Amino acid sequence: MIVHDKTLLDNLILIEEARSLQEAGFISKEQVTILKNELPVFKSNTNILVRLGFLILGVFLYASICGVIALLGLVDSNDHFFDICCYFFAAVGFFGAEVLAVQKYRQHGLDDAFTLGALFNLGLAIAISTEAYELIIAIFVTVVSFIMYKRYLHLLSMLVFCCSCSAILFYGLFEFGTIGKTILPFVAMIFAVGFYFFTKKLNEKTTQHYYHKGILIANSFCLVLFYLSCNYLVVRELSAMLLGNEIAPGKDIPFAYFFYAFTFVVPAVYLVQALKTKDRILLWISFLAIAFSIYTIRFYHSILPVEIALTLGGIVLFAITFFSIKKLKDKETGLTFKPDRINNSNAFLNAEALIVASTFGMKPEVKPQDSPMDFGGGGFSGGGSGGTF
Repeated sequence: MIVHDKTLLDNLILIEEARSLQEAGFISKEQVTILKNELPVFKSNTNILVRLGFLILGVFLYASICGVIALLGLVDSNDHFFDICCYFFAAVGFFGAEVLAVQKYRQHGLDDAFTLGALFNLGLAIAISTEAYELIIAIFVTVVSFIMYKRYLHLLSMLVFCCSCSAILFYGLFEFGTIGKTILPFVAMIFAVGFYFFTKKLNEKTTQHYYHKGILIANSFCLVLFYLSCNYLVVRELSAMLLGNEIAPGKDIPFAYFFYAFTFVVPAVYLVQALKTKDRILLWISFLAIAFSIYTIRFYHSILPVEIALTLGGIVLFAITFFSIKKLKDKETGLTFKPDRINNSNAFLNAEALIVASTFGMKPEVKPQDSPMDFGGGGFSGGGSGGTF
C-alpha cells in the first residue's frame, strides 16, 4: 500500500537518530554529513518555513493546471462541465501526488499542496453532486484521506481523517433531530475515549514504525476532542446554535455543574498524567486546555478588567515557574529541571574529550616532584661521586 521505498524510510529514521546523537554530542556534524551523503533519502524540507514556501508554490502550480482545465471547459461551452469540473481538479491532485511520490518527494511542500488540494476538491465535488449533504461529504473525505495517509504516509491527511471522522459522528447524530443534538456532547465524549484507547493499543501493536507518527496524531486528537466535547463554553454555544435555546439571565444550561467541573477537572488530570508519564505532547495539550478553561470562565464571568487579569495571571505564572525551577533544579532523577541526556551538555563534551584522549594515548603532562635527597654531581654513573667515569 505504501508507495514510498521502505529502504528510504529506514534511511530517514537512521538519519533522524544520527541527528539526535549529534545534538547529544556523541558524534560530530561531519559524521552526520557523511551518513547523509552515503544513504539515499527523500527530497524533503525539515525547515518549516521552507516547506511552507514550497507549499505556496505548489498551490500556485496546482491552481494554474486547474485553470487551464477550466478554460478548456469554457471553450467547449458545456453546461454540465461545471457540475463535474471539481472531479477533474481532484484527479489532478491525485495524479500529482502520485507523480511526486514516485519522484521521492515527501514532506517537501509540493506534495502537501497536491494531496490537500485533492482532498479539498473531492469534498467540493461531492458537495456539488449531493447539494451539500454534509454526512455524505464527510464519509467520502474520511475514506479518501485514510487511503492517502496509508499510501503516502501524509500526516496532514491523518489529521483530515480525524476531523472528518468527527464530522461523521456529528452529522450522523443530527439525523436524529433534537434527541441527537441533545446527546451530542456525551456521545462525542464516549467516542473520544473509545478511539483514544483503540489508537493507543494500535500504536503498541504496530510493528511498522512508519505509521507511529500518524497514530500518535490520532491519539492526541482524541485528547483534544474529549476535552472540547464537554467544555462548558462549547456545549452552551452549540446548544444555542443547534437547539435554539435562549439562556435567560439567571438561568443556565442543563447539567451545568457537570460541564463546569469537566472544564476544570480534565485539564488538571491531563497535567498530572503528563508529569507522571513524562509525556510532552500531553503536557502541551494540558497547558492549552487550562488556558481555554480560563477563557471559558472569563467569557461569561468577567470579574476583573482584562489588563488587571493579564497582569495577575503573569505574576502567578512567574511565581509557579520560579518556585518549580527552585524545587527541581537539583534533582537528578524523575521530574527534574536538568537537560535531557539527548542534549548538548558539558558533561558529554568532557566525556568526548576523555574518549579521544584515551584512544590516542594522550596523558596530561605532570611535573615530577623534587626528591628530598640531594645527591652529588656524578657525571655518568658515579651515583654521587665527584669525579667523572
